[in-house]
Amino acid sequence: MKSPPARIAPAAILAAIVIASAVLLLNRLGASDVCSGNEAVEGVFVQEMVERGNLLFPLENGRTPMYKPPLFHWTATALDRVAGIRKVTAANLRLASALYATAGIVLTIAFANSMLGADGAILAGLALAASYQYISQGRFGRVDMTLTFFETLAMFAFVWWIPPQASDAARTAAGGPARRGMLYLLAVALGLAVLAKGPVGAILPGAAIVVFMAIERRFSQLVAMLEPGPLIAGAAIASSWYLACYLGGRFAFLHRQLGSENLGRFFGALGTMTPWYYAKPILLNSAPLSLLVPIAAATALWPRGNRDDDAVATDSSALRARAAVRLFAIFWIITVIFFSVAAYKRRAYLVPLWPASAVMLAWWIGGFARLRLGNAMKWSFAAICCGLIVFNLIYIPRQEIRQCADSTYRPGAEEIRRVVGPAEPLYTYGFDEELAPLLFYLDRDAPAIGGKLGDAPPGYVIVPARVWRAHQAEALDLEPVLTTDRGGRPLVLLRRGKALAAGDAAAISIDP
Repeated sequence: MKSPPARIAPAAILAAIVIASAVLLLNRLGASDVCSGNEAVEGVFVQEMVERGNLLFPLENGRTPMYKPPLFHWTATALDRVAGIRKVTAANLRLASALYATAGIVLTIAFANSMLGADGAILAGLALAASYQYISQGRFGRVDMTLTFFETLAMFAFVWWIPPQASDAARTAAGGPARRGMLYLLAVALGLAVLAKGPVGAILPGAAIVVFMAIERRFSQLVAMLEPGPLIAGAAIASSWYLACYLGGRFAFLHRQLGSENLGRFFGALGTMTPWYYAKPILLNSAPLSLLVPIAAATALWPRGNRDDDAVATDSSALRARAAVRLFAIFWIITVIFFSVAAYKRRAYLVPLWPASAVMLAWWIGGFARLRLGNAMKWSFAAICCGLIVFNLIYIPRQEIRQCADSTYRPGAEEIRRVVGPAEPLYTYGFDEELAPLLFYLDRDAPAIGGKLGDAPPGYVIVPARVWRAHQAEALDLEPVLTTDRGGRPLVLLRRGKALAAGDAAAISIDP
């Protein structure tokens, strides 16, 4: 008689998911250039920290203060210091995001395992690795994945802290050191979320927690959360950089971060967009999974029927799982509403929803276990996720390279650096777009000058080729020493006065 086939251990499957996720996030991480203004801005600030030691108050182009708190940049700098790296590249700029994203998958798997068991952990891990938005943003050198990790950690710590039922007053924060530790973890995570992107890092998970506690009538536990120790720890972390700005007289940093980047979004200072802007990203950012998330959220919030009550009345793990997904559904709704009201919107603002959404999807799919086709649904969901993981592995790096192939400043900047010495003045003129992608590859300041091109100071001036054609007649004292359209970014390098560096005095023409 044949023995039944051996079942693969859940731990082996979970380890395989983590390894596959790391491959997804690290594979060809630096193959594409830094050509997005959003990513390049962060890259310029990381350069200031890594290469020039400006850890607290870095400036873009010598003038513009950073507009996000520095946790992402500090993480990137710490990784470079540990690895002995002194030069910022596309790969090590993005490494911090990739590691935060990988850690987020590990954290989500661990949380789902504690709430839903091994099968739920496998489904949640697969769902998160299959999310196009989560993986693509995990390969992007921005603050969003840092924020995602710490918002997720805060909510998971909160669920690990609360008792399964509102009436279980004996298991509040005073129940023991382990539970008090979860309260400290919650406070620290919220503080670090603020250092990742600003007050929104604590506002969104905090609002979801308060609304959840009110709906569940957990008022005594809400009061128990106000323990002085965790509150002081979280507030100290959250306010640390802001206090440094204030005490150091760096009010421009405070104005830009708190005024423009936060209040400005809700009063139109950064422009306006339609309130329904997120309709498409919500449904299609990681289709077909993103189409299922609103259904799972609605199911989590739907009043429980008698059968459901009977099934979980004595099952503390089921009660805790139900409370967790209700919290995550509230967080999902609050986040969507919050950013729909904001004047300036980015699709990446939805990334922090994905770890919680992965747990909701795993819980929702697992809820069909009692049905005759329940196992078939779980296997089908897992198969879809595996297909999406393979798609992400192949498509995302290629798409990144295609997007930058014809819009990168790297080749032109490299040619300019060969001509202009590091001690020579370098300026820019006539650019109507974010300068950070050019500055990142120049790896130096190039202040923008206004007025007439002909009034440019002595030194070198970089102008777009179209601007030079339009203003050539008024700048007869400026000599073109380099023209290049490599990377799809036509540039002209002009010089006024005598060159100080060992460059060619004759005009140089670089063909693509």
